[in-house]
Amino acid sequence: MADSATTKARNWVRISHHPTGTPLAEGPVGWNIMPFEGNFYIRRKFLRTDGFKVNFIPGLCVYKFLYVWMDLVLATGERVRNLGWMYWLPNPLFPFIWFRVGIPQSHPELEVEYSTGPPS
Repeated sequence: MADSATTKARNWVRISHHPTGTPLAEGPVGWNIMPFEGNFYIRRKFLRTDGFKVNFIPGLCVYKFLYVWMDLVLATGERVRNLGWMYWLPNPLFPFIWFRVGIPQSHPELEVEYSTGPPS
């Protein structure tokens, strides 16, 4: 079990596209940016880019149900294919994934930084 100091030190997260430094998401860990099964599920309010675009390639998870892949379109026009996804027909037992952008916690092009709160 994590001690309270460790938990407190990880209550804010900033996620960016490492090669370009483009901020992707920033906010409190929990309901707003939910870590689940090695991924982050991010509420639209906490996305720091509008570059995630649905590419309409479908996917199916046997217990989270139907999703579509999303590309990250950078300011330069470059596309990072299938960096994220969104559940369009989500399992009602997992409300924290409903219509949120999902991205992997560990991806070679992502930088994830934890802190104790928003930058001053």
